Amino acid sequence: MSNDDFSDPRLTGQAVPGEKPKKDGWERDVIEKLAYAALAEQRARRRWGIFFKLVMLMLLVVAVWSYFEFGNVDKEKLTTHTALVDIDGTIEAGGGSGAAESVIPALNKAYADTAAVGIILRINSPGGSPVQAGMINDEIGRLRKLHPKKPLIVVVDEMCASGGYYIAVAADKIYVNKASIVGSIGVLMDGFGFTGLMDKLGVERRLQTAGANKGFMDPFSPQNDKQKAHAQEMLDEIHQQFIEVVRKGRGKRLKETPDTFSGLFWTGSKAVEQGLADGFGTIDTVARDEFKAEDIVDYTQHEGLPERVLKKFGAAMGAGAMKSIVSGTTLQIR
Repeated sequence: MSNDDFSDPRLTGQAVPGEKPKKDGWERDVIEKLAYAALAEQRARRRWGIFFKLVMLMLLVVAVWSYFEFGNVDKEKLTTHTALVDIDGTIEAGGGSGAAESVIPALNKAYADTAAVGIILRINSPGGSPVQAGMINDEIGRLRKLHPKKPLIVVVDEMCASGGYYIAVAADKIYVNKASIVGSIGVLMDGFGFTGLMDKLGVERRLQTAGANKGFMDPFSPQNDKQKAHAQEMLDEIHQQFIEVVRKGRGKRLKETPDTFSGLFWTGSKAVEQGLADGFGTIDTVARDEFKAEDIVDYTQHEGLPERVLKKFGAAMGAGAMKSIVSGTTLQIR
């Protein structure tokens, strides 16, 4: 018996009786398909990687461009100019144009720039937080003492009421439009009481506190006389602080009447008559006539793109609504 008798035809490449012959190179086809699939996947990953890198680069370019273009005009290209800082909207914490954390740095930059001969603080606000308004008022007073030769003039747009006016009286002068709304020197604490509705619905408020007054001003519990009197005492104290700030800021220009500190507000023309404002003017007229520097540079710290997008889709509104619901009570000079 020879070795050929024991040889396996599949090992020698010979056809096996009763078995269909396989196509030559099938292993190579499989390997090639796997290689092409892996290569295609790598190319796809590479394309997506390039895409995301380009997107990140574009965002970086937009951020840098926004910083230099929308933050401030290139002040180095200007010599003598008028500095502008805007307060538009409610005076409140949170980084908006009415927050101390935004206004104070802008004022400091404007005062520190030797090319700025004067500062215009444009105000269009119904009021807001007495704390934020007080912080800005105090900072203006400090900066005016530090830079006595650099005047700050408030220009009122549509409205300068309560917290807005609290800030305005720290300026050297206040200019308004004849139809502007000015005043509202008062304080309020508002909220809601749901106890009657809860009784009708059969809802029981279960509030446990450590401290007799820890549930003070809880909107789901009945008011008691002691806490109500305490709240009024707080309001009167802050109102008196407001009155003192106005008297100090306006001095002898103020023509007090029984209604001056009652919370009423007046048109710009009436405000000038009562000494709450000094005259009529705009940003352009003040820059031209008061500072003799018609070039205006905006020092306002504007919100970035993400904040603007969020507010556009209502995120800020939703957050404000939730804040009101949760806190129940807010203290404002409005």
